[in-house]
Amino acid sequence: MTIYLGNVSHTIQLAIAPVFLLTGVGTNLMVLTNRLARIIDRSRVLEDRLDSGTVSDAGRPRAELMSLYERTHLINRAITLSTTCALLVCITIAALFVGDSLALEFNKFIASLFILAMLALIGSFIYLLREIFVAVGSASLRTSISIK
Repeated sequence: MTIYLGNVSHTIQLAIAPVFLLTGVGTNLMVLTNRLARIIDRSRVLEDRLDSGTVSDAGRPRAELMSLYERTHLINRAITLSTTCALLVCITIAALFVGDSLALEFNKFIASLFILAMLALIGSFIYLLREIFVAVGSASLRTSISIK
């Protein structure tokens, strides 16, 4: 079987959009991991304060810790779905090249992979949005308690 340059260049053209999508997913993963790192840092500070016994009212730090734990679970789900999306996009790109070079009809398979990748990315954004809502809710609750 001979692979023609025209076929390879056409396959590369088809793979460019998913490659750009990978860049966006990578940026999303960076945002998610940075948010997770900040949540973990804040959790450690609160846990240290509770363990040291210097907090007069342990209720507020415990409530904030519960909010941080919820945020951690939401961000972890978002990271899992973003990573799943990236893996599916990589498989899509590989399937494009394998299907083209072996003259296999992978059209439905490739379309299915891309749809699954988009669903995973949508799910990741939904979890990110939920985490943001929890963060804003806990920040506004903290602010209202501090003002009183």
